[in-house]
Amino acid sequence: MGAAGGPDGVVAVAGALEPYLGPLTALAIDAAAFLAVVAATYVIYKAAVKPLTERLFDRQGLDEHARRPLQKIITFLVLFAGVTVAFGAAGYQGFLRSLATIAAAATLAVGFALQDVIKNFVAGVFIYTDKPFRIGDWIEWQGNSGVVEDISLRVTRVRTFDNELLTVPNHALTSDVVKNPVAKGTLRLKFVFGIDYEDDVETATDIIVEEAERSDAIVDDPAPSVRLIELADSYVGLQSRIWIDDPSRADFVKARADYVKAVKKRFDEEDISIPFPQRTVSGRNEWSEPSSFGGTSRAGSGGES
Repeated sequence: MGAAGGPDGVVAVAGALEPYLGPLTALAIDAAAFLAVVAATYVIYKAAVKPLTERLFDRQGLDEHARRPLQKIITFLVLFAGVTVAFGAAGYQGFLRSLATIAAAATLAVGFALQDVIKNFVAGVFIYTDKPFRIGDWIEWQGNSGVVEDISLRVTRVRTFDNELLTVPNHALTSDVVKNPVAKGTLRLKFVFGIDYEDDVETATDIIVEEAERSDAIVDDPAPSVRLIELADSYVGLQSRIWIDDPSRADFVKARADYVKAVKKRFDEEDISIPFPQRTVSGRNEWSEPSSFGGTSRAGSGGES
């Protein structure tokens, strides 16, 4: 064992313990050295490394979603280095060499088996660097939508608006289009109001803009606007464009519902109708009632009788 040829202090300790432990003295000293180095590594990490990394994160202005995985990586690297040094201090260099050979062979096999995990890990790194969304953002992708609750290096957890928790592989969020409606702090809403062809377009436009300006949820800059976008079969389409500030999904739904309700009420007061689809059926030639077969049947019956 490595402890037998150690410094004078180690030799003295070995001599003091040998009457009690006998042939296990060297093994006990090696184990004690290993545990002492591991414990010292943990103390150094808690007292110096962790506070230093937190200050660096603060200086770089990293968000919480980026701090968590980086802190885990640093913790793993520090503890791995401490365990490696502990093996050396305990005189287990031969074990380390054997372990390195096994690890190299295992890495190749694991690499093939964990292709999807590695793919998601790399995608997670891109999410942290590119920041397409953050914790608390409302995102939409592949027909799904929800609020981001957690981002790790392998998966992202999203809470849907039905209160379901989705665990989404990071690769699915980097290999397809992800919509982040709240990335810029404001959200534009569009809604088409259909009015009758006989109603006045200017009056309806003024009502739509006035109700937008009265709403507390709708911002003044950018200003609300209305565009005539459609001459449909049964209505004239007026598209309203409004903006809400710092929206959540709930704010978006409530603001739009309240606004549409207010416009509908004003339309009713001003006798502006919102028509329903109508269809007119016409024929090229004059329609005539087909001949009845009832008389023929009765005549036939009478002949037979």
